[in-house]
Amino acid sequence: MSGVAMQNTEDRPGFRIVGVEPEAEEVDLKQLLTAWDSATERLRHTHEALRDEVRRLTHELEVKNRELARKNRLTDLGQMASHIAHEVRNGLTPLTLYLSLLRRRCDNDRQLRNLIDKIDAGFTAMDATVHDLLHFASDREPAWQSFGLGELLRDVVEPLLPQFKAQGIKFSLDVPGTLRAMADRNMLRSALLNLILNAVDAMPDGGELVVTGCQTAVGWELEIADSGPGLPHTLENRIFEPFVTTKSCGTGLGLAVVYRVAEVHEGSVTATNCPEGGAAFVLRFPRRRALEEAA
Repeated sequence: MSGVAMQNTEDRPGFRIVGVEPEAEEVDLKQLLTAWDSATERLRHTHEALRDEVRRLTHELEVKNRELARKNRLTDLGQMASHIAHEVRNGLTPLTLYLSLLRRRCDNDRQLRNLIDKIDAGFTAMDATVHDLLHFASDREPAWQSFGLGELLRDVVEPLLPQFKAQGIKFSLDVPGTLRAMADRNMLRSALLNLILNAVDAMPDGGELVVTGCQTAVGWELEIADSGPGLPHTLENRIFEPFVTTKSCGTGLGLAVVYRVAEVHEGSVTATNCPEGGAAFVLRFPRRRALEEAA
């Protein structure tokens, strides 16, 4: 520049570099920051959604693992129970016969007959235990048929009405006549009988037993509620496990049988304590549309 001093452009009024617009730079920066904030917010929402989904799937996996472990335990217990039940029943058959022969020889001995009656009662209780074991161990598929739930419940309850009267139990049945089930009638009868007898046992000094039923969006449900003392809080989560019972002389298999019946029908059974007292058991079965249409 041969000795000519270059003047600072910042000192020259009105000077501006061609092609650079401060307003445009400011607008582009705002748009960039807005886009960045928007992308960050979307990533945050995506991260939270993924975290919630992972939490949900983890919980489902834990539930499925517990169910699988329970089914494996039940399978092992079922095989063991079946073997024991058959062996005990094979041993009871000749003993019952011998007891019958002995009773014939003791017609005139009242004391001995009373003793024989007590032994016979023991055999009857043992046979009931064997019956529960065999039902628990049963792994057959349901024999599907369509029937009215109200009719089935009346068949279950009618033989028990004298016991209700003797114990001072007020019974009410509220099941629509149109409510029908597609299920194994004998299996469901066994489950309902177990639930009703449990309710009766819970009210030795009288009370109220209410059975209600209704149609649901996916099938039907029945509730068996009593006014007894309710379920012990220590057993609420284990009440359907085999050999868990609140009775002093129970086998602990009745509710396990109920659970098995619900399971093979792809339904469910739940137990809760009622706010006003007592316990309520709810059976929920899905509708079997394909089977109903084929019937």
